[in-house]
Amino acid sequence: MRYWAVSGVGNSIVLVGMMGSGKSAVGHCLHRRTGLPMLETDEMIASKLGMSVREIFSKHGEKEFREAETKALRRVSRTKPAVIATGGGMVLREENLEILKRLGLIVWLDGNKETLFARASRRTDRPLLQTKNPSKTFSQILDARRPLYAKIADIRVDTSGLTEEEVAMAILSKLKRVNWETGFGAVRKS
Repeated sequence: MRYWAVSGVGNSIVLVGMMGSGKSAVGHCLHRRTGLPMLETDEMIASKLGMSVREIFSKHGEKEFREAETKALRRVSRTKPAVIATGGGMVLREENLEILKRLGLIVWLDGNKETLFARASRRTDRPLLQTKNPSKTFSQILDARRPLYAKIADIRVDTSGLTEEEVAMAILSKLKRVNWETGFGAVRKS
């Protein structure tokens, strides 16, 4: 069952949030439920550069990765409506924030620090957690990014204790409440 019909640029569901928030998994659930194509900016970058995100960080550094992130976001902005799972650091550049706002409704997947860190730690390919104290590093990154996610988000969903399907259903429920299918511009923060 499709929840709504979408047409035109600006009707995407854009998922932002910290590593471990479930952007990719929730994005796939939303894709199945809405029929919208699924785009993952980290996968787009890895495909374009022919190496994993970890390899990009290792060989080219974070600055180069962030530039590739902006280029990927520019490519996404020319596509039809989609479910877009962004990398956790997508909100670090002002240019990205402007592009994200034009893409559609921005959904911040949040959670408590312990849950997010536990999820993020399951994967060993997280370049920013390759430190002597990954927990401390994670906390510092989260503390720096939370205000940025809060600033840009139209909707916030706490993913702590929820399955990916439950998060997707919560998002769709919130979208229905803001009457997304007839235009959500009125709920957009400036």
